[in-house]
Amino acid sequence: MSNPNIDYTRYPDRGILCVDMKSFYASCAAIDRGLDPLTCPLAVIADMNRRGSVVLAATPAMKQKYGIRTGSRLFEIPSSPDIVIVSAQMRKYLEVSTQVTHLFHKFVPKENIHTYSVDESFLEVGGNKGKFGRPDETARMIINELKETFHLDAAIGIGPNMLLSKLCLDLEAKKKGIARWTFENFQEKLWPVAPLSEMWGIGPRMEHRLNRMGIWSVGQLAKFPLERLEKAFGVMGNQLYYHANGVDLSDPGAPIIHGQVSYGKSQILLRDYPDPEEVKYVILEMCEEVARRARRKGHAGRTISLGIGYSKREDGSGFHRSVSINQPTSITMDIYHACLTLFHRFYHGGVVRRISISLGNITEDASVQLDLFDQGRDKKRDLGYVMDEIRERFGQDMLLRAVSWTDAGTARHRSRLVGGHYAE
Repeated sequence: MSNPNIDYTRYPDRGILCVDMKSFYASCAAIDRGLDPLTCPLAVIADMNRRGSVVLAATPAMKQKYGIRTGSRLFEIPSSPDIVIVSAQMRKYLEVSTQVTHLFHKFVPKENIHTYSVDESFLEVGGNKGKFGRPDETARMIINELKETFHLDAAIGIGPNMLLSKLCLDLEAKKKGIARWTFENFQEKLWPVAPLSEMWGIGPRMEHRLNRMGIWSVGQLAKFPLERLEKAFGVMGNQLYYHANGVDLSDPGAPIIHGQVSYGKSQILLRDYPDPEEVKYVILEMCEEVARRARRKGHAGRTISLGIGYSKREDGSGFHRSVSINQPTSITMDIYHACLTLFHRFYHGGVVRRISISLGNITEDASVQLDLFDQGRDKKRDLGYVMDEIRERFGQDMLLRAVSWTDAGTARHRSRLVGGHYAE
């Protein structure tokens, strides 16, 4: 069976800008201290009290002159009088990010803006008839405004949809400043890309599975039989095929990848956890957070996923498995017991360093039917909402489970963070 013909005339060029503020955290820190972010060698550190703490961001000068970049460690930074080392100030970065979003409102209405992360946003400006002219002209105006207003440098990828604008940013615009992909030229730019993990949305695990099928480049993926991709990956196979062919129907304000809404939490632990009992303590804390996120939206879910990553000294391998339960839930202990089932089934020893938990297959919590054989279920659910309200009013650390007060617990530490880092 041959692949379907894609008629690109059916898909309008919506003129999507993917705006990325270069070295955002490091630039904000430099500017806050009256320094030039383009010439000052500066590094932002997650925790100044730990020599092994990770570098969250580095200015261009820090990267070029000393080879220190995001992911380096504090102890790797050489001793030099011109180097500036600062602690992360997440509240400050969030404030600047909010101000940048307000600047975008000058160019497009609010509903045409999707804030993807603190330093990256999508703006829909229209194909060739935007308010300020062509998309590349609007992009140049935005870059100039960011420099004049915030002294921030930026790169902008332009595409007919959100996917191609993001790929344009990552693969071309970050080197050139501004680049534009269209349905007419994206194939020559995207299809040669290899390895597959260079393409946004394809991780190492997916890349490995595609390689085993003989797919090594995006062009090979775009021409691979759609039926075989769907058989191997289900809906994801369909999505992989159409993304490789440049088709994406996402709107600003919606996720780039369409699919089932889910609520999740992942964490790289501050130390190795060789004791499985201590791992269970952290799993319980994280289940509490996942359940709280679902309850905040009035949702419940049937599919619980648990991912465990091992320490680098054990090759960093691990597992990621899911289980579906009969009744949708937003109750912490329901999620926890499902995670324990997965943990006991697939954990065979090993030093744990990463944990991820998610709740999927979402439905409205209010529509969940009561269980005749569990008369206290409605009370458990209501108790969760009451606990959430107390935490919202008096602080996240006002109500913690007993495991959080053990040496293994992480919730007390994380409650003092903003965006995963110390708030200063």
